Amino acid sequence: MIEILQNLAYGFTICLTPENLLYVTLGGAVGTVIGMLPGLGPATGVAVLLPMTYFMGPTGALITMCGIYYGAMFGGSRASILLNTPGDGAAVAACFDGYPMARNGKAESALAISAIASFIGGLIGAVIFVFAAVYVARFALRFGPGEYFALMIFALVATASLSRGNLLRGLVSTAMGLMVSTIGLDGLTGVDRYTFGFLELMGGLDFLIVIIGFYALVEVYKCANPKTVTRQVQTKFGPIWITKEEWRRCLMPILRQAPIGFLIGVLPGAGGTMASMMAYSNEKQLSKTPEAFGKGEIVGLAAPESANNACSIGALIPMLTLGIPGSGVTAVMMGALLMLGLQPGPTLFQDHPDIVWGLTASMFVGNIICAIINLPLASLLVRVLSVPGRILYPSVLGLAYLGIYAISDSAFDFYPLILFGLLGLVLDFLDIPTSPFILAAIVGNMMETNFRRALKMSGGDMGVFVNSSISIVLYLLTIIILLLPLYRSWRARHTTVPSAV
Repeated sequence: MIEILQNLAYGFTICLTPENLLYVTLGGAVGTVIGMLPGLGPATGVAVLLPMTYFMGPTGALITMCGIYYGAMFGGSRASILLNTPGDGAAVAACFDGYPMARNGKAESALAISAIASFIGGLIGAVIFVFAAVYVARFALRFGPGEYFALMIFALVATASLSRGNLLRGLVSTAMGLMVSTIGLDGLTGVDRYTFGFLELMGGLDFLIVIIGFYALVEVYKCANPKTVTRQVQTKFGPIWITKEEWRRCLMPILRQAPIGFLIGVLPGAGGTMASMMAYSNEKQLSKTPEAFGKGEIVGLAAPESANNACSIGALIPMLTLGIPGSGVTAVMMGALLMLGLQPGPTLFQDHPDIVWGLTASMFVGNIICAIINLPLASLLVRVLSVPGRILYPSVLGLAYLGIYAISDSAFDFYPLILFGLLGLVLDFLDIPTSPFILAAIVGNMMETNFRRALKMSGGDMGVFVNSSISIVLYLLTIIILLLPLYRSWRARHTTVPSAV
């Protein structure tokens, strides 16, 4: 323990030099802006910065790239709250209650709790990283294809259960999302699926097309009909802060979802989308007023924001300790380290303690700087609510198309974007939740790959999916989530019948 604290203090002496302090501030500011723009996200920001790493040195390069990562997690929810347009998958959950809060005249509270929860979640993630990085990495190594498949099943069912009282519709939405995830060439056989003869679909669909179509375009489509417009132009703005009651309600959800988000981040490929979705699902299951979620419940915004920022810290562990990039962002970071002559892995901590502990200290400093940047910035961003709809919504539409075009430089993606926008309208009319669809579209390919990989490794033996304690626990939790709505429905009928008599 004393040695760890000494190493951390050494890391702060490196991180707090004027040069590195400038790097982490620059990274946080750039990341915040990138996070707000649809179609970009932290991986793009880090990739764009890559050529500059030659002039920064290993420590400065890593600190700057991580600053962009944290900043993007902070900034990603800004457009979700104000415009219902998530910048990337991790910011989707912020739409569920953040945007309704803005429509209800509570944009200031939404922006404030988003920054506060992100800050606390990031700090908790940094603390866990300092004291448990190696042990958590060893636990992650126990996840094979069978365990990953079980985790995906659990995440999908947990998200489908968000439609409380209507689990069947949530499962239907999940099935549709899984179908979308199979579009493109089969990774093992090379057979094309659901491409309808279009060469542009051979590589599959980027999940951001689904996200932006379901949220940004649906909102624009709704507002094209004056009878369905619910947004009011806001002219008066309060301070960007929250009340004592809101803080009291949000504190425990923030604290309990951060470790969960961190653990999900450690698992290669899981990512911030799964972390935020599971955090939202957990808090809705634990809430005494689950019916308030989706209507502007502040807890429904605080929990996923805490989880996805802690997830961004956890995602660094497999890269640094095992040499395994767990996400697109960490893959780019690992490429930068290799170009600088460093080999990520178990020996990195012994051979280059200045780099590792300087980076670790920057996790604390970076989250503080991102909070300082985002709270004053929110007071400017909230002014977007004063823009008339006739100006705002065409701007959102243009931003959506620009973001999609930036992904692949192909105008063909506009067609599926429009189709997903129309599909989102239909699902909204039928009261079918879209969050299970989105998560399934994102993790479906990974789930299929791990399913087939597990069967191939076991020679076709289905027992591979239940031969570990991790898989068994995850399946048991999945069954509990499936049966819980049935139990609550039975209990409600059982308690109301006597009173009716």
